[in-house]
Amino acid sequence: MNDITALGNALNVGWILLGAALVFFMQAGFAMVETGFTRAKNAGNIIMKNLMDFSLGTPIFWIFGFGLMFGGTGALIGGIDLFTTGGDGGWATLIFQTVFCATAATIVSGSMAERTKFSAYCIYSMLISAIVYPISGHWIWGGGWLAQLGFHDFAGSCAVHMVGGTAAFIGAKILGPRIGKYTKDGKARAIPGHSLTLGALGVFILWFCWFGFNGCSTVALTDGAADVAARVFVTTNLAAAVATVTVMCITWVRYKKPDVSMTLNGSLAGLVAITAGCDAVTPVGAAIIGIIAGFVVVFGIEFVDQKLKVDDPVGAVGVHGLCGLTGTLLTGVFAYYLTDDLGQPLGLLYGGGVHFLGVQALGIVSVLAWVGVTMVIIFQAIKHTIGLRVTEAEEISGLDLPEHGLTSAYADFMPVPTTVLGTRAGEAAALANQTAAPAAAVPVTRVQTEQAEGRPTAIHKVVIITNQSRFEALKNAMNEIGVTGMTVIQAAGCGMQKGAPEYYRGVPVEATLLPKVKLELVVSAVPVETVVEAARRALYTGHIGDGKIFVYDVADVIKIRTGETGYDALQDD
Repeated sequence: MNDITALGNALNVGWILLGAALVFFMQAGFAMVETGFTRAKNAGNIIMKNLMDFSLGTPIFWIFGFGLMFGGTGALIGGIDLFTTGGDGGWATLIFQTVFCATAATIVSGSMAERTKFSAYCIYSMLISAIVYPISGHWIWGGGWLAQLGFHDFAGSCAVHMVGGTAAFIGAKILGPRIGKYTKDGKARAIPGHSLTLGALGVFILWFCWFGFNGCSTVALTDGAADVAARVFVTTNLAAAVATVTVMCITWVRYKKPDVSMTLNGSLAGLVAITAGCDAVTPVGAAIIGIIAGFVVVFGIEFVDQKLKVDDPVGAVGVHGLCGLTGTLLTGVFAYYLTDDLGQPLGLLYGGGVHFLGVQALGIVSVLAWVGVTMVIIFQAIKHTIGLRVTEAEEISGLDLPEHGLTSAYADFMPVPTTVLGTRAGEAAALANQTAAPAAAVPVTRVQTEQAEGRPTAIHKVVIITNQSRFEALKNAMNEIGVTGMTVIQAAGCGMQKGAPEYYRGVPVEATLLPKVKLELVVSAVPVETVVEAARRALYTGHIGDGKIFVYDVADVIKIRTGETGYDALQDD
């Protein structure tokens, strides 16, 4: 081997290893997407499942799965290659294929989130890595019968994403919906996730890593492969961007506002759909695939959620299953750089006829059947042995505590000091809106407690609910009149207007709870009328949402340390 050949081989191996590292980092992306799109009480459980998908899948695929996938050129299975060293491709091929296997496994985590036993999920993760994914992967990438027919799936729209999406659908269907997801008449309820910020971070990580997922699937940079890799980068990025814009426009029209969660799913939909044919289509073809994927993901998620009544918290079935299927099939339409023996493009759009499209369709149906049957058997076996779903009480409390002994995934990270409830910029903006006289403010509501009925008291409790941006002004107003003792609570609520109409993945949110601050004061030395008037002047802007003031008579106050009661209990030492 001469120096040039050795250098080329080293370059190719380095390219594969770069791809393996990027695809591995996709686990972080999936973890963030799934955590953000689910409720905070399950965040630790989500992270743990994503971690174990890779940690369990790695040795299982090394021992069993790789051999079934690449251990031979049989029509149905590769062969047996226990504790493989990577076969002809060596170590680089082993690690590259391992991270792809982990990606297929982790797709299911989001669709079955918030109600699945951790032990049951671990068993599923091992079985899909050992048997399900490797066998269908052999058909496509290992020289199996689909590969022999000319089936094309460059980086895994079918082999990875449709496999994971199909397993996700079956798992979520057998598992059943989360408590409260559907009404008695079958109407879907929105259950928003707790952090769009985490979800967006996950999508950006995945988009970045997809350049390795698709681009490095050339497994070489020599002999013209570098040009193919560059084209793959372009088509991958273009499809994702166009799909994102498409979903934004669709949701803007359907929901009257551009839906953030669905648009983030749109980015992933474009990435999934282009993965099969990213090496074979032109930029125009990639853009069209992105547009189609945008429509598929929006209406697909709505159909699965609202018509099929399958509860998929993160939209994995629509993103990976339906868009993986769509992208694989559309490769048969838009393939330009795949040619026959005469140099004619195979894509239907370019005169290639229906043969190649038919092979793509056959591959889709075959993989769907294989994954569908095997996953039904696996999930039903788990359900009827160790159990698939947690108890109702565990689901309501969140899986972090009963499954992992974790009080909160955000312990010691979530407290918000009152000083951040309002900002100087927010105060200035609110003051600028004060256009009417304070006399027009919402009148005080006085409520006399049963305990104090017939017995006047000089002690009053004042409860003020208002916008968070007005907290600093309110606090300063109270300090100016001599009220220094107060309890401040971050709250969420709505008035009769119930806020503006809001949708989450096409499902209307029944009541929009707006962020508020609740201030509680108990006063005696300062007249209650003074407190109320100062609060009105500080809070009034003339706009809906200024808030309300409630005044209660207090029967008694007891200072625990000294035993003092009434007026004396409220005075400083």
